[in-house]
Amino acid sequence: MKVKPKVINRYSKWQYLILIFTIAMLFISALPNIFGQNAALNIRSRSDSMLPATQVYRILQEQDIPLTKIDVNNNELTVLLKDNNQQAKAQKVLQRALGHKTTVAMSMHSASPAWLKSLGLEPIKLGLDLRGGVQFLLNVDTDQALRDKLTQMQEEIRISLRELKIRNSTVVISGLESIEINSPGISSRLKSRLKAELQELYPNLKTTVHGGGRISVTIPEAEQHLIRQLTLQENLHTLRGRIEALGITEAVTQRQGHDRIRIELPGVQDPAEAKRVIGATASLEFYPVLAGGGRLIKTQRGETISIARQPILTGQHISDARSGRDEFGGAQVSLTLDASGGKLMSSFTRDNIGKPMATLYTEYRQDEDGSLIKESKVINVATIRAHLGSRFQISGMENSKAAQELALLLRAGSLSAPVSIIEERTIGPSLGQDNIENGFAALLLGLGVIVTFMALWYRRLGWIANLSLLTNLVMLIGLMSLLPGAVLTLPGIAGLVLTIGMAVDTNVLIFERIKEESKRGRSLAMAVEAGYRGALTTIMDANITTMICAVVLFSIGYGPVKGFAITLGLGILTSIFTGVFTSRALVNLTLLRKKKTSHNRALQGAK
Repeated sequence: MKVKPKVINRYSKWQYLILIFTIAMLFISALPNIFGQNAALNIRSRSDSMLPATQVYRILQEQDIPLTKIDVNNNELTVLLKDNNQQAKAQKVLQRALGHKTTVAMSMHSASPAWLKSLGLEPIKLGLDLRGGVQFLLNVDTDQALRDKLTQMQEEIRISLRELKIRNSTVVISGLESIEINSPGISSRLKSRLKAELQELYPNLKTTVHGGGRISVTIPEAEQHLIRQLTLQENLHTLRGRIEALGITEAVTQRQGHDRIRIELPGVQDPAEAKRVIGATASLEFYPVLAGGGRLIKTQRGETISIARQPILTGQHISDARSGRDEFGGAQVSLTLDASGGKLMSSFTRDNIGKPMATLYTEYRQDEDGSLIKESKVINVATIRAHLGSRFQISGMENSKAAQELALLLRAGSLSAPVSIIEERTIGPSLGQDNIENGFAALLLGLGVIVTFMALWYRRLGWIANLSLLTNLVMLIGLMSLLPGAVLTLPGIAGLVLTIGMAVDTNVLIFERIKEESKRGRSLAMAVEAGYRGALTTIMDANITTMICAVVLFSIGYGPVKGFAITLGLGILTSIFTGVFTSRALVNLTLLRKKKTSHNRALQGAK
């Protein structure tokens, strides 16, 4: 029985097809980076009035600012400029001419052909240091979260006192850690019942009975720390949702220290709009309107009404909010409640048809001194006409813009504690362009030196390595363009340079092994087979350890460090693919085929 010899240095057709398909797909995804991006201006009216495109065109023409086209979408205009360097000038000119009722923001639009855009392909997203943008450092007022917790407990304890029919009691908040209950003349039986109920209500808190009818409920230090940490995490989650709702997908939102959050918004050159949405602490609460007593508050019309101290439900039960218009053309917000919120609203409205209900809007804003101010206003007082469920509408918005902003804030969720902007930095696009040019100049210099060295030292194998190296760079750029979370930063460019060195190192290990096998007297085919097989273990070990470092940097780093880790990690994958598989295919198709052709010619000459 004859044993069929093993075929070496040959890929099957399906292996070649996989290689060609992968390289072609990533090459196409990298193409938008060649065309780059055009500078654009997004002009939005803060009212419902439509902006005239002809006026914008005339203003820019008078200032000799060339433009490509103007796109009109509802009450927003997108102006594409021919010269990216004129973007800042055009923004200032239009903002001054159109007035404060109009927002003019700078942005970038892909300059790729229509067929690339139809495939959904976009250039690599650039980080703050390359594209320019805004960085905010926010301080989270976790003390306010503790105050809100104590205020909620104070109301709950008052309700418990009324249910137990304990009269002439006072409930006072003491600092940020405890509530003092003073009930003179309370009997021992009622005091025991009150203590048991407080322990049931607040099992994680410390309830202490003192003499003379005094009971205190204290938040332990560990529980205070937990409340602060949860508040920070909830605010972080909410801010990420608000930024995504703004359409800024490549933003960086991370915790910094014990009570601060750092936000980077690449491409945002007008921080006013971002500050207004990010820093707003908006919440809705629904209250019964009382004939007397309760809490006095003013409506938008300046009237004073009385509302209950406890709300029917709060904005925490709102799962969705959409802006729209009512049957009279007025702005409104359609709300969807979660299951528990729907039950609360259904129970209240079923028993109170024909009675008024007020919608209270509360937010914290910074004054000129940077201090936080709490503002509450009744935006709607409506008579309950029918039994409501988990879906209903509120009206009374000033305009559709206010309704859209309120819906955005409610969808993203209300902040658990107010935040204040303590630091703001703006990086202009011109500085980012300088970083891009300097970074890629270093990349091309390193690439040129490596290509020259490989071509001179390894001759034909060196040219194969160079072709694999260029393929690796294209594939890496294409892969970063495809991944929605990948952002190129200045350290990311450093990662590109490092990737080139690592990719060449892969080929150096293989080629040196091939040279060693050739010196031992093996044929070219056997030397290539042994070289790739023997070096594979070393290559995988080196790249796996580097990948572990990239994963650790990505997990614990932020901003530029995370950008470097992404580029490094993706570069390892493409380096293994091109350094091992692509270069092997090229060796099979060139050197070995040429050797086989020479051998066949020698045989024919001998005949």
